[in-house]
Amino acid sequence: MMSTIDFTFKVRKCEPEVIVPAYPTPHEFMQLSDMDDHQNLRFQIPLLNFYEHNPNLEGRDPVKIIKEAIARTLVFYYPFAGRLREGPGRKLFVECTGEGILFIEADADVTLEQFGDALQFSSSLSWFQNVIKKVSNSDGIINSPLLFIQVTRLKCGGFIFALRYNHTMADGFGLVQFMKAIAEIARGAYAPSIFPVWQRALLTARDPPRITCPHPEYDQVPITTNTAIPIDNMAHRFIFFSPLKISALRQTLPAHLRHCSFFELIAAYVWRLRTIVLQLSPEEEVCFLCPVNLRSKINSLPLGYYGNVLVFPAELTTVANLCGNPLGYAVELIRKAKAKVTNEYVMSLLDLVVMKGRSLFTTGWPYIVSDLRRVGFEEVDFGWGKTIYGGLTAGVFGTFPGTLSFCISFVDKKGEKGIMVPLCLPALAMERFMAEFDALMNVEQLVDEVDIH
Repeated sequence: MMSTIDFTFKVRKCEPEVIVPAYPTPHEFMQLSDMDDHQNLRFQIPLLNFYEHNPNLEGRDPVKIIKEAIARTLVFYYPFAGRLREGPGRKLFVECTGEGILFIEADADVTLEQFGDALQFSSSLSWFQNVIKKVSNSDGIINSPLLFIQVTRLKCGGFIFALRYNHTMADGFGLVQFMKAIAEIARGAYAPSIFPVWQRALLTARDPPRITCPHPEYDQVPITTNTAIPIDNMAHRFIFFSPLKISALRQTLPAHLRHCSFFELIAAYVWRLRTIVLQLSPEEEVCFLCPVNLRSKINSLPLGYYGNVLVFPAELTTVANLCGNPLGYAVELIRKAKAKVTNEYVMSLLDLVVMKGRSLFTTGWPYIVSDLRRVGFEEVDFGWGKTIYGGLTAGVFGTFPGTLSFCISFVDKKGEKGIMVPLCLPALAMERFMAEFDALMNVEQLVDEVDIH
């Protein structure tokens, strides 16, 4: 188990400023795709990258270098310097105004060493808002800046690169492409090695639209006290799956499932145990949504496309079936969800988004686990080397309380590599979850099945 780690330090922040493209850019209107433009992506995602001091760059200021690189990168990625507008049918488009992004320069009286394990656990911690400050009127979706960046120098010579962005503009892979472009220019390049491609019309609904596949991930059910997680007393924990735990879990599966992926195994375990500890009615339906990156599946997408290329196929089951069956049952459901993704499924989904008014995910008992291990946040190098930690923060729990987790690579204090899963649950449910999870410490008692209450 990894618990929440917290401490305080002082940060001196300059006033927010605007960074505009270094050279004039076109004023035009650019539509988002129908994959960008559904309700569930209308939120802002925070992430943090931590960088160590590099003695070879003594005297060079990361704030100055990154600011200049952002301005030059925005010449290529000029839609990020615009503002989102909403048209008929709630259709989103970018007005490329060149107004720029928000930027804050800051200094903190802390070293990277003082953060310790808190590097990975930046969720509800008191210092989180110090390194990615909320600026008034900056966190809207429509008519607001699309990017906010804060660079905080540390006493040790390292720094924190914090970013918050509008998810409708790009998914994680698209954002990393943009961040790597900034990094390349910061290291001296004149232009990014991969040029950005807009072409959002490649992922738009058919004319006329027609729904040809089931999409339980968008089924709307009446919200009752039985179908909503109470969010007034939520607890955060960080669950570490060591190679030993993963191997022990795998041994509980039937032979035909033992070659399932790390993601399938861990997501199935967390989903099943989470459902058990929430103590739902046995007849209640629960839904697992499995984010699938389509970049390797859609041949028509050109290199450099940085929009959202994610779908969330889902599988439904009852609490009784999920919790009353062995772990392999949940693994098979997740594999079944992933297998739904065909070209026809994707087109049907785009049509559904348009026909159903860009509706939200199911309002039953949805649960999403996203695999972020290969997105590449930690690969972004502004010249100081790769990050010692980079990626999404558990701050996204504020947008999806109790319904979203993600897998990230992690190395513990002993140098053991594993997979970390941030988790958010009501406090009492979290206590029950951790009691069951701690049993994994004793491999001999790994899979005592938990009865449904």
